[in-house]
Amino acid sequence: MEGKGKNIVILGAGESGVGAAILAQKQGWNVLVSDGGKIKDSFKLELENRAIEWEEGMHSTERILQADLVIKSPGIPDKVALIQSIKANGIKIISEIEFGGYYSNAKTICITGSNGKTTTTMLTYHILKKAGWNVGLAGNVGQSFAKQIAEEKYDWYVLELSSFQLDDMHDFRANISILTNITPDHLDRYEYQMQNYVDSKFRILNNQQHEDWFIYNLDDPIIQTEITKRKPTMQLAPFSLKEEVAIGGFAKEKQLTINIKEQLTMSIYDLALKGKHNTQNSLAAGIASRILEIRSEVVRESLGDFVNVEHRLEFVAKVNGIDFINDSKATNINSTWFALESMEKPTVWIVGGVDKGNDYSELDGLVSEKVKAIICLGTDNQKIINAFKGKIETIVEAGSATEAVAYGYQLARKDETVLLSPACASFDLFENYEDRGNQFKQAVRAL
Repeated sequence: MEGKGKNIVILGAGESGVGAAILAQKQGWNVLVSDGGKIKDSFKLELENRAIEWEEGMHSTERILQADLVIKSPGIPDKVALIQSIKANGIKIISEIEFGGYYSNAKTICITGSNGKTTTTMLTYHILKKAGWNVGLAGNVGQSFAKQIAEEKYDWYVLELSSFQLDDMHDFRANISILTNITPDHLDRYEYQMQNYVDSKFRILNNQQHEDWFIYNLDDPIIQTEITKRKPTMQLAPFSLKEEVAIGGFAKEKQLTINIKEQLTMSIYDLALKGKHNTQNSLAAGIASRILEIRSEVVRESLGDFVNVEHRLEFVAKVNGIDFINDSKATNINSTWFALESMEKPTVWIVGGVDKGNDYSELDGLVSEKVKAIICLGTDNQKIINAFKGKIETIVEAGSATEAVAYGYQLARKDETVLLSPACASFDLFENYEDRGNQFKQAVRAL
């Protein structure tokens, strides 16, 4: 896309916005970065050093409406008045990923889903790096895609994509797409219509061609229904924990099998990541790697020595025989379901925060099977207390990470686990889920 002398406005000056500004400037666009909130000092400095114009705490609507193209941060909902005005003026709105794609010939592996997408992305990237590929990591993780397009020369990118990013992608093409699962999340952004959210996730298939690949979760009923409806024409490679798959992958009787070109098998016990959901993530990443003909030994070794992302079922320490696990990244019921499902010892569960309309009854079976005590970590814990009162004997409330860890240490015994998996956002007591996880880890290390 020719940018010389044209106006581009970038809304939101986070990692993706600043990266888009750097690429836009390099391509000759007149750039304005506009953020309704405060811009982080480090990002300000980067914009200043490159003499890129920016504004914070406001949007100069008149200037913005003179843009030839607008790049929108995934955090800004479509219903905001400014976005409505931009659309009414017929100005095209795209995501930073779409913009990066205009200037890149690199091939892409794109991963989306309600849960597991970060882990699957990191796993896939880990395998490709280990195989010696020239590969970048971007999207929801790593550095901005657009910035890497401007400054690096990667042959491949592994991209984690949220539904919000996919909503503003139109011409972008994934060479390999992965859909981990679909469960209700962010419905407030989709008019509380599940189908809108599902359609959003399936945008990952847009522009894929016959020779491209779609890797998906065969056990997910929503994905199954959509595939029957949509009849996708690219190469399909499903994965399953329930049935054998001729082209794709499956796990059966504690063994993982990937059937792409030749058969790869490995024991589930050799996987670095435990729990059924992580077996699914490992299958997805393994299938993608085998499609690229990465040697089976490299795939096996990589799936066995991977270290997971911080705040996602992260082992913190063993204190007097008690395991402390930080899963602060679990901000919805589904993520916590996966965490509880992978617990193998009696568990003291730390839960709570800002609730996004959670239905805790979905956890009843797992809680009665796995949980011996509950610690509520939030400013308003009534909903959690009501949900589990009479089912779990010990339910206590904590007002800080330190207090929650102290209770956990008191309530757990040797060979038991204290799990922080909040199922809620963190904004009542913490800055964000990272801050919550870090405070938890600090408190554990201070025991």
